[in-house]
Amino acid sequence: MAQTRLLLISGSTRGTSTNTAALRTVVALAPAGTAAVLYDGLADLPAFTPDADDSAPPPAVAALRAQLAAADAVLFCTPEYAGALPGSLKNLLDWTVGTGDLYDKPAAWINVAAPGRGLGALAELATVLGYVTVEVIEAACVAIPVARDAVSADGTVSDEAVRAALVAALRAITDHLAARNSAPPAATPA
Repeated sequence: MAQTRLLLISGSTRGTSTNTAALRTVVALAPAGTAAVLYDGLADLPAFTPDADDSAPPPAVAALRAQLAAADAVLFCTPEYAGALPGSLKNLLDWTVGTGDLYDKPAAWINVAAPGRGLGALAELATVLGYVTVEVIEAACVAIPVARDAVSADGTVSDEAVRAALVAALRAITDHLAARNSAPPAATPA
């Protein structure tokens, strides 16, 4: 059986981000048969320019697209800046629209903000992902608050309740992908 590849994208460029810590923890907790890969090129992406995309994409964009193409699913975890998505994550998403890198790709998101926070960013993320017809894995779209003091020196989350919730989100993704892969192909019109 082929290994499932899950691309993890943090919307934060902060080194001590709880969003990135949650995704590092997903890497550590990924079950056998699942390769969880943390995307680390967010800060390297140039500002989206349609003209640059018409010819040859910049190397950082080509690398992003290669990782998206190799992924069976994408898991986002993003902070909220000024009530919306961080500009760096919106920029990443803008680079994927014209080329359809996320079209029909299974995806989910985790909100690690305190209860009631981060909802503006998630609403914007849902809007953009809906625009590119991402296949949202609803069961894996969860709020798992992560306190700053729950992040260990190794950059992962040490809180057992958080870790258990992350495992449950991972299971929802892998279960969804297994069901999707075992479904009979759609009939083609005659």
